[in-house]
Amino acid sequence: MRIVTIVGARPQFIKAWPVSHALREAGIEEYVIHTGQHYDFQMCGIFYQELDIPQPSINLEVGSGPHGRQTGLMLERIETVLIGQKPDWVLVYGDTNSTLAGALAAAKLHIRVAHVEAGLRSFNRRMPEETNRVLTDHCSDLLFCPTETAITNLKQEGITKGVHQVGDVMYDALVKARGVAREKSTILQTLGLKHKGFLLATVHRAENTDDPERLRAIMTALTQLAEREPIIFPAHPRTLKALKAAGFDASPHSALGNLHFIDPVGYLDMLQLEEAARVVLTDSGGVQKEAFWLSTPCVTLREETEWLETVNSGWNRLAGASVSRILEEANSRRWPVDSKSPGEEARAATRCVTILAAR
Repeated sequence: MRIVTIVGARPQFIKAWPVSHALREAGIEEYVIHTGQHYDFQMCGIFYQELDIPQPSINLEVGSGPHGRQTGLMLERIETVLIGQKPDWVLVYGDTNSTLAGALAAAKLHIRVAHVEAGLRSFNRRMPEETNRVLTDHCSDLLFCPTETAITNLKQEGITKGVHQVGDVMYDALVKARGVAREKSTILQTLGLKHKGFLLATVHRAENTDDPERLRAIMTALTQLAEREPIIFPAHPRTLKALKAAGFDASPHSALGNLHFIDPVGYLDMLQLEEAARVVLTDSGGVQKEAFWLSTPCVTLREETEWLETVNSGWNRLAGASVSRILEEANSRRWPVDSKSPGEEARAATRCVTILAAR
């Protein structure tokens, strides 16, 4: 059996890591296409170094750009590779433009598609990620769902064939990496941070970065929170550009009071920051989940989330871009005592590979 895996953005390297290991253990050949959606070392290259991920078989070097142009270039270049490789399956992850382009290219060539992290829905069609999720699921032959909610979402869209609840491959990755992060990461010492003595913020979603009013509101809240305790803000390149356009000096290593901007960090350092933070403020789906698994309160800077389980558990609260709601939730002391602890069964990747091998 031959698998072509398509990745392109930072979270996909994390998701693909445990699955690639499981494929190797099962003796299944994997050819990895990196679309180049994220292209600098801090956004993707560091994962090869930290996680022992094999270098991609090919980098399509698409780079950034408007959604239509980026997706179109990916579609064209992925199609060329798939024609040459003739895989049995194409494996895609998550909800990026790389995900959709890979699924479309494979479907049009009558190559079977397996979607890891299928069935997620925010029900906000203004999010490009939501469009990518829906279209990819409807192109897929195997749909690997992380939760029961995801399966229910697919049923409501008439998708029942090839649907499997396997668990969350990001949980697999976190369980594998948590001990290594504690042993090797020195980020807390480097930044002079105390355990539960700071906040961690990340903002990268287009709904926030492309809306100056929302971005200013979020920054207003963060600036006010930083009057009381340090905030560490690993800044996505697109976020830096948006902040500069909105009038904020947000170059790496600059600070607005006690709000400290740093370069994007690797997976191990990010896990350490998430675990040690008093509260995480983010619009990232992956960070929401990791905060939950690490028992760190999370304030989500969106009006909705595809990870309803984290909200229902009490560990995640939706604050949108409202200054008052962000301040209220970040300053709240009413949080649960414990959540799902890493170390419990983490077999999502193995389940995905077992199902693929059986097909």
